[in-house]
Amino acid sequence: MKTLDDWLAHCEQLHPKNIDLGLERVRCVAERMQIRFACPVITVAGTNGKGSTCAMLESILQQAGYRTGVYTSPHLVRFEERLRLNGETVDATQLVAAFADVEMARSLNDTEISLTYFEFSTLAILDVMARAALDVVILEVGLGGRLDAVNIIEPDCAVITSIDIDHTEFLGSDRESIGFEKAGIMRTGRAVVVSDPVPPQSVLDYAREIDADLWRVGVDFNVSGDKQQWAWAGRGRRFSGLAYPALRGANQLVNAAGVLAALTALRERLPVTAQAVRNGFAFVELPGRFQIVPGQPTLVFDVAHNPHAVAALTANLDAMGYFPTTHAVFGAMADKDLASMFARINPLIDQWYFTDLPTPRAESASALLGQWRAQNNRNGVTASTYPNPQAALQAALSTADPADRIIVFGSFYTVGGILKDGTPQLRAKHLPTI
Repeated sequence: MKTLDDWLAHCEQLHPKNIDLGLERVRCVAERMQIRFACPVITVAGTNGKGSTCAMLESILQQAGYRTGVYTSPHLVRFEERLRLNGETVDATQLVAAFADVEMARSLNDTEISLTYFEFSTLAILDVMARAALDVVILEVGLGGRLDAVNIIEPDCAVITSIDIDHTEFLGSDRESIGFEKAGIMRTGRAVVVSDPVPPQSVLDYAREIDADLWRVGVDFNVSGDKQQWAWAGRGRRFSGLAYPALRGANQLVNAAGVLAALTALRERLPVTAQAVRNGFAFVELPGRFQIVPGQPTLVFDVAHNPHAVAALTANLDAMGYFPTTHAVFGAMADKDLASMFARINPLIDQWYFTDLPTPRAESASALLGQWRAQNNRNGVTASTYPNPQAALQAALSTADPADRIIVFGSFYTVGGILKDGTPQLRAKHLPTI
């Protein structure tokens, strides 16, 4: 195995399950590899807002002069996007070497340990980060928290973003059960920032049970503001006259408030100036999160793939102003609550373009069309199916008038399928590529 693609293909064959929650196997291999961090670690869990929170933390800490490492998942286009070192996507050659180290460690002394794709790749990424002489490590939890592979690393600060119903087959069918799983990233005596304005009681109870240092929005820190600027006040620190984060959407203020709480909790080890905070929020970037591409027609990309995220997307779209027609390119996994997602966004969409996605987990375009038809009650709305996101967007571009808007949303595969490679016609409309 010489290339990153070789290793990723190898990882897909090692374990009978795509997801096998538990820490014993992955912790054993990590101990064999002696993965350790001497710098502060921030772990971020939640249903929505994790990627945005990680990006804002990274941006501010970089503006403060720190060497940052950020692990997020999944990726939009290339696997290497999952690891950023000092703001730059990791080079594949570093990952190849780390994958070889994981393979050696898991097969040590003829006692082979089976790892899932996520566990294997997480260990490789942690190994690269541990060797990178970083000042701070930011880790996004892949799924849940308590039994996620990322949780083998001891955080100095945990952040729990908004919690909603998702991945019910692994985490439970209600917010209290899911909250308990997310709360598993907390540690006794360490700061935990809960940025969800109405968190499940299970999160608060667990924080008190293990005596974590709980920072709760509305209790330990608050935000205020108007249309022009906002302010944050927390334990012993205050920021005022802040510009809103460059990441669009009203929900980003909730994430930003949690970011400032985490940085305040760690201020003795990672001091940041008010100017670093201002610049960090001003320059933060994260593709696929209510990403608006100006032009004619207007394009919007968003990886909203559960009801809570789609509700936020709907609110953000509604605040954009008037568009004669809204077109939607949509593809999603079969295990999502599609009925709730359609119910939230249906009133805004005039033409649907459902797409197949290149993964067995995805719902087919024809099945999406069938589910949508079962609950659509608006006259004049049209829908069609396409074999891939590129074809769906091309159809939307061909149909849309210059004053219209096109929303590409749903799975990372949907948005990534557009951003990975623009045809000449798409590039002519200023479509970004990753």
